[in-house]
Amino acid sequence: MTNSFSHSGKLYLLPTTLGDNDPLDVLPASVQQQVKRIDFFIAENEKTARRAIKKLAPEKSQPALNFSLLNKHTDPAEIPSFLNPCKEGQDVGLLSEAGCPGVADPGAEVVKVAHNQGIQVIPMVGPSSILLAMMASGMNGQNFAFNGYLPIDKSERKSEIRALEKLSLEKNQAQSFIETPYRNNKMLEDLIQVLSPATRICVACDLTLASEFIATRTASEWSKTKVDLHKRPTIFILQKDY
Repeated sequence: MTNSFSHSGKLYLLPTTLGDNDPLDVLPASVQQQVKRIDFFIAENEKTARRAIKKLAPEKSQPALNFSLLNKHTDPAEIPSFLNPCKEGQDVGLLSEAGCPGVADPGAEVVKVAHNQGIQVIPMVGPSSILLAMMASGMNGQNFAFNGYLPIDKSERKSEIRALEKLSLEKNQAQSFIETPYRNNKMLEDLIQVLSPATRICVACDLTLASEFIATRTASEWSKTKVDLHKRPTIFILQKDY
């Protein structure tokens, strides 16, 4: 196997902030340098992507920017064309709405195409709410899983919580997941109700922001705790030790 690539243009995976804070508080200068240099971007939402770029590179000409949108409305057949600039020697930047592209993010589809087309993929350093939550949880960082969103249906959600608790005990594996922010309080209520009293729950909320809140307690301890998670981006992690 050689290290050669089919095209000279590269795909840069560009993290963004997890909230409305100064990007240079959480992003390295190397991300800013690439944003200043690149004119072709792939993003979920053009408006928020432009805002993120403007924060990092206020002097950059906004009319000169080119955007391809990758979201639930995107026809999968269009995705390969998003990387056409790479075939012409131009680098492309993949921006996440929040955090790292390709992780709990639709950008993975673009990265898959890039590998298939022989385009070099370059991940840049930035905040991942999943990893930050795991780091701060005190749970098993050697063996953990991210499960995305749990079912919306109440009975199905409770069944899934029980299944994750069982899996956590069997594999000594921390189980992380997210919820739509306006349902966070209900999610914590369900965890407290369904899980064994000694099962640990980490709630990691507003990561990297001034309002950041991270706490790991047993389900029993959480039942005596008041915390408002409404509309605050939150990672939940559970682990059953015995």
